[in-house]
Amino acid sequence: MIVRSAARLAAILLLLPVAAVAQDAPMLSPASTFAEADGAALFANVCQACHMPAGQGAAGAGHYPALAKNPNLEAGAYPVYVVVHGLKGMPPIGKMMTDDQVAAVVNYLRTNLGNAYTDPVTAQDVADARN
Repeated sequence: MIVRSAARLAAILLLLPVAAVAQDAPMLSPASTFAEADGAALFANVCQACHMPAGQGAAGAGHYPALAKNPNLEAGAYPVYVVVHGLKGMPPIGKMMTDDQVAAVVNYLRTNLGNAYTDPVTAQDVADARN
């Protein structure tokens, strides 16, 4: 019994440095990224589980702000920052997306769900926000 516990502890301790390095990685490997390229598909696969299909947001186990008719999306830099770096309870899911994917989903959010912010965000804007 003690030997098994010691072996488990050793295994856990060996994995800790790997977990620490993984958290600091600026971008995950291509196998860990989302496959979708289209903003609507990315929203459907990544965002709507928390923010709801119509972007209306939700409350329950957590608070998920509405993306529909959201004036915070007016400045494209804000949603880019939130997707890339996270904010409060939102994880930095942009680490699992390419610059083009982040731009696509942000542009989708800004031009759909009752939002009409037509100045597009570019992949270069996203790359600049990552730095």
